[in-house]
Amino acid sequence: MLHRVACVQMTSGTDLPENLREVKIHIKKAAEQGAQLVVLPEMFCLMGVDQLDKVKHKEKIGQGPVQDFLSEQALRHHLWLVGGTIPIVVPDHPDKVYAACLLYNDQGKQVAAYYKIHLFDVCVSQSGETYAESQTTQAGETVVVVPTPFGKLGLAVCYDVRFPELFRQMTEKGAELVSLPSAFTLTTGALHWDVLVRARAIENQMYLLAACQTGTHFNGRKTYGHSMIVTPEGEVQACLGSEQDILMGEINLDSLNLLRKEFPALSHRRLN
Repeated sequence: MLHRVACVQMTSGTDLPENLREVKIHIKKAAEQGAQLVVLPEMFCLMGVDQLDKVKHKEKIGQGPVQDFLSEQALRHHLWLVGGTIPIVVPDHPDKVYAACLLYNDQGKQVAAYYKIHLFDVCVSQSGETYAESQTTQAGETVVVVPTPFGKLGLAVCYDVRFPELFRQMTEKGAELVSLPSAFTLTTGALHWDVLVRARAIENQMYLLAACQTGTHFNGRKTYGHSMIVTPEGEVQACLGSEQDILMGEINLDSLNLLRKEFPALSHRRLN
């Protein structure tokens, strides 16, 4: 059986209500094209002027306007929804948030929350950009894989794609597809994005649904775009450029299971 899936690519800004209005349009468009699962990009609701902006808009897990919005959209369109990342309260740390990737089912119920494990603390020398995500974000610790009608879905976020051990742990938990909300920089995206996403798909024989930020944001940050849906064999099933749009694709678990049976690389591992 084939399942229709979609990734949203957008240029989020500093106006949270306006970002949600744009997301609403994209979700409706995806639903009209038959999407049963929609993945939003990292920071879909807010790309702040600085790191502190997300702390100002933090929500408690299970309640808040952005979470209410995601629940309502999933229920209205009867689809599963991966809520990119939103800032979630860290108990006992008022100056930090979790970068939370939330999953909603087609009844609007929040069924999983993944807190981004790998934080982006780097200097991109080619462009002179410096990032210190850990200053305002608390790293998560838990690998999340969730049963869905489309297969077992692993949740990851952006910088996580550089850490193959996370994806291998998801595979060991049964993951057959992974959503990857992202906001890759323009510089690192051009160098590494395609090969990283395809490598994670190939070595774990899984689908990758990578939904991205794109373009130049109000805060001056430039993101790469190029949202992708990649098959377990590493084929780029669908890809966007730098435009704001939705990307449609299909999940075929019969094909995935046949690949894993005929080419059982996952069972040939010798080293842990």
